[in-house]
Amino acid sequence: MQRYFISKLGQSVLLLFGVLLLVFVMVRITGDPAALMMPREASPEDVEAFREAMGFNRPLPLQFVDFLSGAIVGDFGNSLHFKTPAMPMVLARLPATVQLAGVGLLMAIVVGIPLGLVGGFTPGSLVDSVGRGLALLGQSIPNFWLALIMILFFAVRLGWFPSFGRDYWNSVIMPAFVLGLPTMGQIVRLTRSAVLEIRGEDFIRTANSKGLEPGTIYTKHVLRNVAIPLVSVIGVQFGYMLGGSIYIETIFAWPGIGQLLEQSIGWRDFPLVQAIAIFTSLVVLAINLFTDVAYAVIDPRIRYDT
Repeated sequence: MQRYFISKLGQSVLLLFGVLLLVFVMVRITGDPAALMMPREASPEDVEAFREAMGFNRPLPLQFVDFLSGAIVGDFGNSLHFKTPAMPMVLARLPATVQLAGVGLLMAIVVGIPLGLVGGFTPGSLVDSVGRGLALLGQSIPNFWLALIMILFFAVRLGWFPSFGRDYWNSVIMPAFVLGLPTMGQIVRLTRSAVLEIRGEDFIRTANSKGLEPGTIYTKHVLRNVAIPLVSVIGVQFGYMLGGSIYIETIFAWPGIGQLLEQSIGWRDFPLVQAIAIFTSLVVLAINLFTDVAYAVIDPRIRYDT
């Protein structure tokens, strides 16, 4: 298990280094960073002074060393728009994004797993049809379109929920549902297919032939094996929800990292964009590492075969 963890940790470190290199290159491959970051009305003298102050006139290898050394300690410079350090601003927006993604994932799990289990145990039933329909909708409906429809119907016409912001306890319900619906659909499909597959395994038939209670079979044998693929999907989807909520946060004016990223791109605030990109990548890599370890704990074959 220790060797497996070290192997996955090493892969995560290499991936993070690749992300740092990619972000560094992308900022500079689009053109002169100083000209891109400065306002369009800035004079050539101001652009040159900014280039020298930011170190963009130095050789690229030295710039990368400076960028890497700053990234290690979380220093990505000051936001050009707010004139304050970039990383603390990202951390200040983190709780809102975690709340949104956490509630969305909770909705997906609470609804998706029971529908998938019932659909797998009773294929062709009414509940199974509802679950498959929900899975199809979750995988096919664009989330930005669904967000606008929900605002029009539930906020404007019915007045059940606030249409934007994070001021009330129920403000999170609509954006969390929209963000979690694709994950909900994936969970329903995966759970249903896993149950259908496991029900035909030899150990399930053996348990039935021994006269074990159906509840015992489902709890100790079916659910435990269904949890193996679910852990992987839930972990990956949670990382995606944390890093991919920019449209949802923008539409619902949710004060999270996604909204901050959309604003910083409009402001051409590249230090802030870099800080968000690196921090989001670090969070996703950490979640994937935790998921891999949890996957190995649940299924010992993973760590023994590695």
